[in-house]
Amino acid sequence: MSEKYELKFSDSMIVIPFVMVFVIWFIYWIEIKFGLNFNKYGVYPRSFVGLRGVFFSPFIHSGTSHLFNNSIPLFVLTSIMLYFYREAAIRTLLYGGLITGFMTWVIGRESHHIGASGIVYLLFSFVFFSGILKKHFRLVAVSLVVIFLYGSMVWYVFPIKEGISWEGHLSGFLVGLILAIFYRKKGIVKEKFVFSRNEFDDMFDDEGNYIPPVVEEEEELLDKETIRYRYIYKEDSE
Repeated sequence: MSEKYELKFSDSMIVIPFVMVFVIWFIYWIEIKFGLNFNKYGVYPRSFVGLRGVFFSPFIHSGTSHLFNNSIPLFVLTSIMLYFYREAAIRTLLYGGLITGFMTWVIGRESHHIGASGIVYLLFSFVFFSGILKKHFRLVAVSLVVIFLYGSMVWYVFPIKEGISWEGHLSGFLVGLILAIFYRKKGIVKEKFVFSRNEFDDMFDDEGNYIPPVVEEEEELLDKETIRYRYIYKEDSE
């Protein structure tokens, strides 16, 4: 981990995901309470009016099961992002969400695409691939936990089930991968271990060849520092 980056808990890890989940439930409650249907505000591909869904579609859901399926992973993955990738979390949510919506508008079928599942796939992809790319043991562990909890989601980026926006899932998944690559040097990164040089290393050159010590200079220095004594023999007069 970089010395400038420390993992620490903050209130935003709970508050922001809670607000996001609360908003999508509140909007659904307004639909039920007043007999409204906001589906027409979803992404409608290749239609100018349908572009508004890029901004509105994550907040619109077709029913309670749709909401439940998105609420828990949205809360969990957003919290993970804010804890492990806080430097990129908000930008990933904002820019990644808009790009995901626009990509859905480009490749989607001619139907209204709604729901926060595109954001969920965006976060899932980002968290998974970031841990693999950074090769930091903590982040790799987080990636494995995420794939264990939500690995089955990967199948829904393909058109295997009617009634789901697999185009939105695929868009979020690809955008998450791209942003994981783009932000791979942000936040926690794997440190390169550097060996310190010692006296033993000085005995060899850069190619690994042994360098014998210089003895002559040491002997000359020893001669200069040698104290010489002269003894004079004198007989006792007594």
